Amino acid sequence: MAEIGKGVTAGKLAINVQKRLTRAQEKVLQKLGKADETRDAAFEEMLANFNKQMAEGTKLQKDLKAYVTAVKTLHDASRRLQDCLADMYEPDWFGKEEMDTLAEDTDTLWLDYHQNITDKSLVCLDTYLTQFPDIKARIAKRDRKMVDFDSARHHFASLQKGKKKDEAKIAKAEEELGRAQKIFEELNVELQDELPALWDNRVGVYVNTFQGLAGHQEKFHREMGKLSQNLNDIMTKLEEQRQLNDEANHSESACSAPKVVQRPGPPPSRPPPRLTPSPDQRRQQQQQHVGVCEEEKEKEEVEDASVPEANTDSTSTTTQQSSVTNGSDGELPPGFIYKVKAIHDYAATDGDELELQTGDVVLVLAFDNPDEQDDGWLMGVKESQWFQKKDISAKGVFPENFTQKI
Repeated sequence: MAEIGKGVTAGKLAINVQKRLTRAQEKVLQKLGKADETRDAAFEEMLANFNKQMAEGTKLQKDLKAYVTAVKTLHDASRRLQDCLADMYEPDWFGKEEMDTLAEDTDTLWLDYHQNITDKSLVCLDTYLTQFPDIKARIAKRDRKMVDFDSARHHFASLQKGKKKDEAKIAKAEEELGRAQKIFEELNVELQDELPALWDNRVGVYVNTFQGLAGHQEKFHREMGKLSQNLNDIMTKLEEQRQLNDEANHSESACSAPKVVQRPGPPPSRPPPRLTPSPDQRRQQQQQHVGVCEEEKEKEEVEDASVPEANTDSTSTTTQQSSVTNGSDGELPPGFIYKVKAIHDYAATDGDELELQTGDVVLVLAFDNPDEQDDGWLMGVKESQWFQKKDISAKGVFPENFTQKI
């Protein structure tokens, strides 16, 4: 309640108090059904739409502000993340300058995005909602003036129906009724023009708000996608640089030259096949080969006999190796020389060649006719096939550079 002495006279205060009492009495009578109430169905529908529109706009404003706050939070988190990466990124790493530029571009993009949705979407919505408080106040005033109009109407009607008519009072009551009706109708007409227009205006506001938001989102994510791809490329090249440095450091720290694992070259070219010797010639060559082997064996026995008894362990070891080479039970194929292991696959290209798989163990054999041996080629049979079938016919030639002696 206004205080006396601050721009409000005692008479004005008394009038305001009287109006409040009159309105309160009128509302009580209307609720009790003892007085009729002015009703306007069309306006009530407008009022319902206004309340719905204001509630929806207020909720949208609240959620949009929360979104803008979240964008600001994400921006701060992105800046801290970029700063952390910049601090850890060493100067001699690949793309140091590009990383610094990328961090600046990312920060600028976040700033622009935050500013755009604030200026183009949030400000637009804020402006739209600023008109609601004034209209709401005018609706409340209309409701009060409608009660005043009803009260004046009922007062005038009661004076007219009274047994003792006081023309002066009736005239005054009629004058007050006309004044109350005018004030009420002016407010009512204004609101009936404004509320439908305001209701229709919501569509444009929503379109502008979300269309602007969607456009700025699309642009932001498109540009951010490019920056993210650039970051990914820098990280990929940094990893390649690290691998190259690791290889270089490993090479420098090695005590000896690093062992380079290479794929073998193509097998040596084979000359045209020679004529197969007759059975008599082959038998003669075999006898010569056996004779040479017996001579070498006799020399080894003489050398073994001259070794002192103190080297018993060495003699035992030599005997065991001999057992492996020649076979304790004579099961190794005739002409066996040594073993090799396939270190690469080899696909046979001729019927007399041996198919190899990495890891196969091959028993190398002497050629029946040494003249048939081509440079870079060996004769042999797979150890697994020999011990399973004892079939010397499974032997074949193979490139020596595809194997390793064991």
